[in-house]
Amino acid sequence: MTVPPSLLFVFGLGYSARALGERLVARGWDVMGTSRTIPGPFPDRLEVIQWDGKDQMVPPEGAHWLITLPPDADGCPAARVAGHLAGQAASVTYLSTTGVYGDLGGGWAMEWSPVNPGSQRSKQRVLAETQWREATDGAVRVVRLPGIYGPGRSPFEKLRNGTATRVVKPGQVFSRVHVDDIASGLEALMLRPEARGVFHLCDDLAAPPQDVTASAAGLLGIEPPPETPLDETDMSAMARSFYAECKRVSNARAKAALGWRPDYPSYREGLAAVLAAEQASPSR
Repeated sequence: MTVPPSLLFVFGLGYSARALGERLVARGWDVMGTSRTIPGPFPDRLEVIQWDGKDQMVPPEGAHWLITLPPDADGCPAARVAGHLAGQAASVTYLSTTGVYGDLGGGWAMEWSPVNPGSQRSKQRVLAETQWREATDGAVRVVRLPGIYGPGRSPFEKLRNGTATRVVKPGQVFSRVHVDDIASGLEALMLRPEARGVFHLCDDLAAPPQDVTASAAGLLGIEPPPETPLDETDMSAMARSFYAECKRVSNARAKAALGWRPDYPSYREGLAAVLAAEQASPSR
């Protein structure tokens, strides 16, 4: 196969990767990506390949790789089937999570902070990161992301259907990132294939979750749900586990090394943009 000058191959063409793919296609890149299903429509120059995550998958030689697949108990599925081919890639970027730092009691997670995963899913992420470092002799770019939101994935959905809550744990804050800021940060990274190491793509303001829900309610012109102390809720164990970790995430290295800045430095600008995008495209 003849490889175009700029080709991105994505293992797991999901929400964030598609946003990146659309930006790169607009730049003249070609984008190929795997999906268990093939949702559409997709723009020209973006090809989707159905893949179950188990069978052999050989990306075109010389492509830039982006891996977004969630890990399992044995690490990253893409590393198992294609890690031995990583030396043929123009660059390899793995999307991980800031959950690998565990609980910092509200302190800062820097790009050089040691990992200390507190949950099984975060331990699997650390394993997957290690697999890609080994496969690339340390050349992988690991992008650790906090909570992702954007059109179709924001507090507005639950506020509209009446299932939103405002759970309060004193001192609890989370960092977040708008999907478009992930895309612009990854785009900056793809244009710098020599970049190495860990990068955080996140906004500038870690905030309590109840404040975010209240802000979204205000944008919709409705009353926010009442605040409920964490120990009085009946939320699932999975949902409760997120409140076991509290940290602020720094994006200093991404700003310095990539020249990137979030278009939405806090949830306030980000939620306003999400609502505007949804109103402009009600079908999203």
